[in-house]
Amino acid sequence: MSGTSGPGGTDGGKARRVEAVKDSLRSGELGSLPVLLSLASIWLIFVMLDEKFLSPRNLSNLSVDIVGTGLIAVGVVFVLLLGEIDLSVGSVSGLAAAAFAVLNVHHGMAEGVAVLIAVVMGAAIGAVHGFFFAKVGVPSFVVTLAGLLGWNGLMLYILGSSGTINLDAEGLVAMLTGHYFHDVAVAYGVAALGTAGYFLVSLRDARRRVAAGVRSRTLPEIAVRTGALAVVVFAAAFTLNRFQGLPLALLIFIVVLVGLDYVLRRTTYGRMIFALGGGVEAARRAGLEVAWVRISVFMVSGTMAAAGGLFLASRVTSASQASGGGNLLMNAIAAAVIGGTSLFGGRGRVWSALLGVLVIQSIASGVALLGIQAAVQFMITGGVLLVAVVIDSLSRRAQKAHGRV
Repeated sequence: MSGTSGPGGTDGGKARRVEAVKDSLRSGELGSLPVLLSLASIWLIFVMLDEKFLSPRNLSNLSVDIVGTGLIAVGVVFVLLLGEIDLSVGSVSGLAAAAFAVLNVHHGMAEGVAVLIAVVMGAAIGAVHGFFFAKVGVPSFVVTLAGLLGWNGLMLYILGSSGTINLDAEGLVAMLTGHYFHDVAVAYGVAALGTAGYFLVSLRDARRRVAAGVRSRTLPEIAVRTGALAVVVFAAAFTLNRFQGLPLALLIFIVVLVGLDYVLRRTTYGRMIFALGGGVEAARRAGLEVAWVRISVFMVSGTMAAAGGLFLASRVTSASQASGGGNLLMNAIAAAVIGGTSLFGGRGRVWSALLGVLVIQSIASGVALLGIQAAVQFMITGGVLLVAVVIDSLSRRAQKAHGRV
């Protein structure tokens, strides 16, 4: 194989790859580097202020706390890839939790059926938003702002005068965030499976790119990346096993991320989303079903909002008038943006939701651990969000200057 494209490249090929990376950075293609540096800085600061921040108990709680908001942020990523916004996700998540609680507790419906209805309701709400946006031409901001108000009102209505419905503490939904795999083999097995899967997929992609005659990662580069991933995931498994083991909520979150990442990066549907985010008119002229893609993306957002709402209800084992409220909407959108999804559309990954919500929840966890006022958390999160948007804007400007947009 040649030095520029084969897994066993020469020193000259390595030099060209290093230069290509430098050129990408100069042209504004920063990838996940800014958010990773931010996360490392946040963790370093908090562990210097209180070493309990990196304790197994705190990190385990953090791994569960990120799931509800993280799932909602995943749906937001899909919408942002089109260059649009969904302001209704907080209200949809609250409505899904309330609908589940009413069906299960008040009407005695089986939890599995009630969960399915709540999630399907989220998808249907997303379809409604997508229809008015894609078919009628109402801006997504206005459609979802109306949804924010309307679905929140419906949630308050179905909850009734009591305002709060407690869930079965031993039930299916409560288990979503309350169940842990205490056997240490489970966490290490998931870590090993993830590492091996990443290596095999990366190797297959490299061989395909070599066969297509385009530049690919070399075998040493794949090995280094796999090694770095192995260090992270096995360290995470070791830490979680020192407390209660692998949380079911985290496992579900990872599976969802892997599945939707595959959809975005390796399917025709995913390529259509990126194409539409890069330019609506160009996508239409290429023969893409623009309206269908737009509606489906809002359906994904609604579905993930409903799922996230169930996990948030599971965390407190109740659905109340506060469900879906507070700063949930802002945190979900901020997580997607801080994680590296562009507000301008066409650039981002599902894993952006994980990185972004880790930053936000790490700040919340550290502030709570230190006993600092919540107001400080909002200020820090707002500053991080502003920095992320500034980086996004400067990155886009650099890409335009280099003819990459």
